[in-house]
Amino acid sequence: MKRNMYEWVQNTIDSDVKKGFPVLSFPAIQKLNISVKDFISDPELQAKGMKVVADSTDASASVSLMDLSLEAECFGSEIRFSDEEVPTVIGSIVDTEEDADALQIPEVGSGRTQIYLDAMKKAMELITDRPVFAGTIGPFSLAGRLMDVTNAMVYCYDEPDMVHTVLEKATTFIINLINGYKETGCNGVVVAEPLAGLLSPSLAEEFSADYMKKIVDAVQDENFVVCYHNCGNTTIQTIDSILSINAKMLHFGNAIDMAEMVKLVPEDIIVMGNVDPAGQFRNGTPESVKAATIDCMKACAYKKNFVISSGCDIPPMSSWDNIQAFFDGVNEFYAS
Repeated sequence: MKRNMYEWVQNTIDSDVKKGFPVLSFPAIQKLNISVKDFISDPELQAKGMKVVADSTDASASVSLMDLSLEAECFGSEIRFSDEEVPTVIGSIVDTEEDADALQIPEVGSGRTQIYLDAMKKAMELITDRPVFAGTIGPFSLAGRLMDVTNAMVYCYDEPDMVHTVLEKATTFIINLINGYKETGCNGVVVAEPLAGLLSPSLAEEFSADYMKKIVDAVQDENFVVCYHNCGNTTIQTIDSILSINAKMLHFGNAIDMAEMVKLVPEDIIVMGNVDPAGQFRNGTPESVKAATIDCMKACAYKKNFVISSGCDIPPMSSWDNIQAFFDGVNEFYAS
């Protein structure tokens, strides 16, 4: 369903009562009685899963799978699959400048991307009562998976030209993929750039923000907004470069003090976070999740542009009792 998303962002900010916006998709496997491997391999199941989440919660938006192996697989990376865990990238495929120069930009639709594109198209037919967001990885986080995460951090100092070569190709592919998602009719995209959360301010600007800005400039418009996600622990220090990308929505993880972050984000940008996905949604209790949700809202919801969320993607086997407790906490906060 086509929406003016600039208006949706502003209406959300202006609303006195804001629905939660958790990054919630993979726990749908429990309600569908399938494995993660099934979920990531079938567009019908992905769309049904997103619909189940929408029907089961009062979330303000529907969010696609945060599968940060998808784009790296298209470039040729080896992926480890599991029945109960999100796929992960194994090893590296870029170790030298020659590897970087030889790296080919994949076609949109290669690997499993056609499954995800088809899933978004089907989800748009099923979910019409709220915005629907696709998901992609961010440029430095993708480059890190192609070069190995630890090596990528070192290469920023020792082989910066090689990193930029990989980033240019990664950014082009991400833009092309997001434009593919736009063609399905979805309303926005969550771009996950967690690896940038380990960089110093100057490196974060050079190796992440400059490329993120290219992505936002290429895809964001009044009918399609970018939500930038970074769950690293340096995001407060790098907020200036994060703001420079001009995304309409920012999403942060539980590694930071959310109460400090909300002070730094202009009031025309939605800022979201940051109930611990592992410590609370996966390993907490309904009582602890609810308390953590209310505590976060007490600390942050005085800011009109704050929207409560999970700190990152909620793990697949998180209890639905815990997930419901998050929404109960949101309702209890506003009721009081």
